[in-house]
Amino acid sequence: MKEQKQISDLGLAASLLACGEAIITVDKTNPRRVMFCFEYSDYLDELIDSYWSDSLKVSGRLLMEQIKLLKSRIYS
Repeated sequence: MKEQKQISDLGLAASLLACGEAIITVDKTNPRRVMFCFEYSDYLDELIDSYWSDSLKVSGRLLMEQIKLLKSRIYS
């Protein structure tokens, strides 16, 4: 099994999806915090660093689509 990176930040998860990364699973075992699981890679770490340093560039429309997708997965 490949190493996973768990992310609870909705904006970060949506940004990673908008960059082409895929969610492996959505962990809803804790009702207060949903965890989005991505396959770990050095590239994923680069994207995360870019997100937190405010240098990641994604389409606003695509980002909003990914947020809607994640919310539907959270509440389904």
